[in-house]
Amino acid sequence: MSEQIKISRWDTVEILETQEDIDMYLEIAFEGGDPKQMARALGNAARAKSILDIANKTGLSREHLYNCLSENGNPTLSTLTSVIDTLGYQLSITPKDRSPQPIVDAV
Repeated sequence: MSEQIKISRWDTVEILETQEDIDMYLEIAFEGGDPKQMARALGNAARAKSILDIANKTGLSREHLYNCLSENGNPTLSTLTSVIDTLGYQLSITPKDRSPQPIVDAV
């Protein structure tokens, strides 16, 4: 007698239960610098928080958010910053190399 195995699709949103979970998840997702991974992670965070609420607050459609924050999406910087802000984060840039660099005059 063979036993049947039931396989269900993994949904990351199921483990994003608290704000701390979302914070750590986004931090790890952004460390790699992969734009597709970052967009997908923001989409998962938006779904965990209520994508409909995020859509209403950003003024973007729910469908647009689902599409552009998917694995195959390609969100604009404007969309990303709107979602990041609505989720309660801010976008910042840090140098890869922290060693002092001389400033070169353009003149």
